[in-house]
Amino acid sequence: MQPNQTSQKVPAHLIFDQAPRRIYWEVTRACALACRHCRADASPSPDPCELSPEEGLQLLDRIAAFGAPRPHVIFTGGDPLERADLFELIAYARSRGLGVSVSPSATPKLTPAVIRRFRDAGVEAISLSIDRTTAEDHDALRGVEGCAERTIAAALAAREAGLPLQVNTLVAAETVDDMPGIYRLACDLGAARWSLFFLVSVGRGTVLQPIDAQRAEKLLGWLADLPREQGGPFVTTTEAPHFRRVLLERRSLPQVATARAGFGIRDGNGVLFVSHTGYVSPSGFLPVAAGNVRREDIVGIYRSSPMFVSLRDARSFHGRCGMCEYHAMCGGSRARAWAASEDILAEDPLCEYQPGGAKER
Repeated sequence: MQPNQTSQKVPAHLIFDQAPRRIYWEVTRACALACRHCRADASPSPDPCELSPEEGLQLLDRIAAFGAPRPHVIFTGGDPLERADLFELIAYARSRGLGVSVSPSATPKLTPAVIRRFRDAGVEAISLSIDRTTAEDHDALRGVEGCAERTIAAALAAREAGLPLQVNTLVAAETVDDMPGIYRLACDLGAARWSLFFLVSVGRGTVLQPIDAQRAEKLLGWLADLPREQGGPFVTTTEAPHFRRVLLERRSLPQVATARAGFGIRDGNGVLFVSHTGYVSPSGFLPVAAGNVRREDIVGIYRSSPMFVSLRDARSFHGRCGMCEYHAMCGGSRARAWAASEDILAEDPLCEYQPGGAKER
């Protein structure tokens, strides 16, 4: 297929050209877990080249310089708790008017006291991973015995502390049949959000098997049809933005009402990732750097680098993603496009939708 040549104007509210909505900062790659699908190839010890405490504070200053509305910063890793100055970074981010969430690993360091400390420091949410319904299977995926038990204990401690919880779940051939059970568990834990991470074959994730497009479509349809019961988690996807198209199809939502639920946000358009050594990418699952905060201003990288500019123009996408009538609010996974073809503008092979409404069977 040829690149899309349509002149269709992308609605302004779906273009995030001045500032990202979310910045994921991989503060360290150190982690006590050994997850089979780890994007970061995490290791037990910190990388001596990771951003220093002083560089971290400078980075937060520059993130605040994006202006209002300021990006929300997610401290991730590795395990952020392996970084000695984590709470100093959180305090400084809050002092600069930045919203903060933390994605810790379920290790002995994640105690109820630490969870309460997160809450008291102004952290708005934490995320924990639940990838299988049985402890044995979850621990096998995470590489450390007892991880499942610690995850449930941390989730209960977050509920007790009044700290909103996001449950992250890997979607791969090895886990997909567990989705109904994990959803029920997320409900039982009082999770505010359930985010399904559709496998992209990067890092250690290359040892797992992704699901195919047909199975993905079936799963997304099931997610869209989940009852929106009071107290149930808000369901989102990572690296499967075509969930938005499924929602629109299933619920007959008007396309003009798409500012909700992250419509339009994708790798490079509303999302930015900073590695532990300062490299700036559109996503942690898209390991192609547009610059480094040690040498360049993060604001300028996001607003002006050719990579980010091209990712914000859905009309430039190739194949079905470029021609699709949903490309502005979806755009496909740019990380998966790159993993499949080394072309960040290529079509997303996980989506089976055929533009114009006629699906191939």
